[in-house]
Amino acid sequence: MKNRLPLLALALGLSAPLAHAQMLQPGLWELTTSNMQVDGKPLPDMQFMLGQLKNLPPDQRAMMEGMLAKQGVTIGGNGVRSCLTPEQVQTNDIPLQDPKSGCTQKITDRTGNVWKFEFSCPKAQGTGQATFLSDKEFTTTVNGTFNASGVQQQGSMNTKAVWLGNDCGTVKPRT
Repeated sequence: MKNRLPLLALALGLSAPLAHAQMLQPGLWELTTSNMQVDGKPLPDMQFMLGQLKNLPPDQRAMMEGMLAKQGVTIGGNGVRSCLTPEQVQTNDIPLQDPKSGCTQKITDRTGNVWKFEFSCPKAQGTGQATFLSDKEFTTTVNGTFNASGVQQQGSMNTKAVWLGNDCGTVKPRT
């Protein structure tokens, strides 16, 4: 599990909601990642990985949760939760996880309810596609390479995001 923690953090960060004024509601979103693969081998599902996170020693768990919280993501329900402000959904762009992360994202094509995008981070890069099913639900598929453990690897994952409501509660928006 130790080698999977950087991948989990990367996956959760790349699962960040895409935003468009007509596409998404502001508020609390829950993202569930599935079909995660590394070099063609399936990884355990999101529920297993979240269970492993909960079983970490308190200091390691606090470190991971703190890192995710800095990216505007908290663990909850069936996945991770993220808060989008009205300003973020009106940008017609992708709100970055954390401006200090070194990651960039660029939308390369917008055709109807499907957006294609590229991302580049210090230890990961790739492409993805978001399909907006409604203003309260969307899915993404991401493919790329990452170097979380000193070895270049290929990875892919799917994410489903559902809107939970206007009130973000204790989940802080990405800044």
